[in-house]
Amino acid sequence: MTEAPDPLLTELHEIALEAARRAGALLRDGRPDDLAVAKTKTSPIDVVTEMDIAAEKLITGFLAERRPQDGLLGEEGAASPGTSGVRWVIDPLDGTVNYLYGLPTWGVSIAAERDGEAVVGVVEAPLRGETYHAVLGRGAYAGDRRLAVRPSPAFDLALVGTGFAYIQTRRAQQAEVARRVIPRVRDIRRAGSAALDLCDVAAGRLDAYYERGLNPWDLAAGGLIAREAGALTGGRPGEPASGDLALAASPGLFAPLQELLEELGAWHD
Repeated sequence: MTEAPDPLLTELHEIALEAARRAGALLRDGRPDDLAVAKTKTSPIDVVTEMDIAAEKLITGFLAERRPQDGLLGEEGAASPGTSGVRWVIDPLDGTVNYLYGLPTWGVSIAAERDGEAVVGVVEAPLRGETYHAVLGRGAYAGDRRLAVRPSPAFDLALVGTGFAYIQTRRAQQAEVARRVIPRVRDIRRAGSAALDLCDVAAGRLDAYYERGLNPWDLAAGGLIAREAGALTGGRPGEPASGDLALAASPGLFAPLQELLEELGAWHD
C-alpha cells in the first residue's frame, strides 16, 4: 500500500512556490535602470542591492502571514527561531552581482527545514523561465518536468561548476585549486549562483559542482533539488556540505572529485 503524501510537506511546497514566484516577479519587473549597491558584506565586492532587501522583505512577510510560528533564516538578516519545528532558509537573490550587471544567472532560493532537515526546496529563475523544486522523497522538477542527473561520464570528460568567494585571499586559493582541476576534467564553468549551479547538476547541465565558503541559504534548496534528482552531496570526506566545502555530483563522479579536492586542499584558505 502506497503511503499517503505528508500534508505538511505539500503545504510547505505550495507556500515556497508562491513566495518564490512573487519574489521572482518583483526582482524581474521591479529592477530599476539605475540599480545601485545598498551595502557590502564580507568585502567591498560582496554587494547587497536594494532589491535583495525588498525581495527578502516580501518573502518573510508572506511566510509570516501563512505560517507565523515557523522560524526564519535569511541572507539579508531575517532570523527567528520559531516554535513549530519548521524553519525557512531564504536567499532572496542568489547571484546578486549578476543581477547588478544585468546578467541572467540569478534566482530566488527558498527551503523549508523540518527538525533540521531540508524537506522542501524551490529555486525560481525568472530570466531562465524556470522554477526548480523538490519535496523530500518525491523527486525534483523544473516546472512539470522531472529532473535527473546526467549519467556519470569518465572523470576526464566531466563538466564541473564552481564559484569563488569575495575575500581576496580565499579567491586566490580557489583559483589555484581550479587551475589544478581544469587539466583533469572536460572543463570548468563559473556561473555566479550556487543555487543555480546545484539545479544545473540536477538538470544534467553540469556533471558536478564544488565550492568553498557557502552559507546555509546558498545550499538548502539547491542541495535538496540535486539530491532528489539523483546527485550525491556532501563536503569533506565523511562530512555534510558546509562552508568548508560543498560538493554535488552524479554518483559515479562524487568520490573521485571529493578525493581530488581533498588532495588539493580545496577546503584551505
